[in-house]
Amino acid sequence: MSLIDVQGTELPMDLTAERQVLGILIKHPTQVDRVIDRLRPSHFVDLAHRRIYEIILELYHKQGRISYTQVYNRLLNESIESPAELLIALTESFVSVTELEPCVEILRRSEGVRRLVKACESIKTLAMDPKAEDLADIQAQAQEIIFNATQGDGGPENEIKNLLEVLSTCYMNLLNRKEGLEDAYGLSVRFPSIDGMTTGFKKKDLIILAARPSMGKTALLLNMVTNVAKRDIPVLFFSLEMDAEQLGDRIVLSELFTYKQEGRQVVTSHEYQTKLSDEQFQVTQQAFNDLYDLPISIVDKRGLTVAEIRAKARRFKAENPNLGLIVIDYLQLIKPPAQSNRSWALIVGEIVRELRDLAGELDVPLILCSQLNRGVESRDNKRPMMSDLRDSGNIEEFADVVMFLYRDDYYNPDLAKEKGTEGIAEVIFAKQRKGATGVVYLRFIREYTRFIEETRRPVEVNHGS
Repeated sequence: MSLIDVQGTELPMDLTAERQVLGILIKHPTQVDRVIDRLRPSHFVDLAHRRIYEIILELYHKQGRISYTQVYNRLLNESIESPAELLIALTESFVSVTELEPCVEILRRSEGVRRLVKACESIKTLAMDPKAEDLADIQAQAQEIIFNATQGDGGPENEIKNLLEVLSTCYMNLLNRKEGLEDAYGLSVRFPSIDGMTTGFKKKDLIILAARPSMGKTALLLNMVTNVAKRDIPVLFFSLEMDAEQLGDRIVLSELFTYKQEGRQVVTSHEYQTKLSDEQFQVTQQAFNDLYDLPISIVDKRGLTVAEIRAKARRFKAENPNLGLIVIDYLQLIKPPAQSNRSWALIVGEIVRELRDLAGELDVPLILCSQLNRGVESRDNKRPMMSDLRDSGNIEEFADVVMFLYRDDYYNPDLAKEKGTEGIAEVIFAKQRKGATGVVYLRFIREYTRFIEETRRPVEVNHGS
């Protein structure tokens, strides 16, 4: 059985299944609990059937129960012809309660196919619109249409979990940690001090890495991304400021520092950017070979909107189900929605909320880099605080982890040299929804844009100054 839409396309429908579902629900009202979270009015094509199901839902939500008489009385007050005959036809179509489940699945499948067909027609109309000139915008909208058509179908996933199910999962996590299985609890970025503070970045979490310009945010992001990818975990990196080649050069330079530590031929940043000796070229070539197979994918288009980021991330996740991390560099360069009359703070807050939702949807940690407001510069103590985020929407509220990056030698180079804190970077954990706050220390090798673990605690650092 099919329905012809306005485009002349046959769409699947099954009026017999619609009648049987309604007949079972009216004769056995307790069965409403089995379908209420899986069927919506749109699953019913016949308008009278749809209205009866809407009435069933309304009665159920208001009173927690339904009856034949209540449904009949509601239909009398509406412009539905011969409600008594309609209800009799429904109840007579009833065969057995066991028919409910197969009929529900028929309706769900038919409605899902209808949504896909309509989505395809919408994409065709969008693509053929002569006013739509920006291909990237068309692609982003098409991704959104397809995603909406394939989600939210009221599936059978049970969102209510009893304590036994929850504790069983927690116990398995406990056993994994006890056995020392790698990354059993969260995503390690292979900086022991950071991993120790976070126990790994958790799936679905939004992690904010914020600092003033020139602190090394992008360098730290790339170091973490490379460490993750070296364990064959796919990473998707959105760079809204630097192009992919600049990021690639940084990754190679950072790898060359590893070679220097191993006592191989030294290749400086200046030499890498100018001319290399034959020996240096061979070492650099080896660095390239070591990096070629890393599963890092880079999107370096500027001016992306959240919708475009979401569309690209969804497509990448579909092609790479093992995606382990998304990184966005950085928040303030995300293009806001067109023709928005809201304040910048509200716009940024909405962007951050949508990105947190994206992390949850794709089941990966998402690191979002952010600039801090200029208020930091006016203080004697320029270490970032949570209040430095508050001019940028609801970042603090929506973030699961907030990390600040601070280098004393950037602001006070002479004093840092005197105190022995040159190159020391503080990673300040100002918020952790699932962990402790505090400070850990890394060392920044500027020439190689490389952070390494700081093995000693720099007691010279005074947070009160």
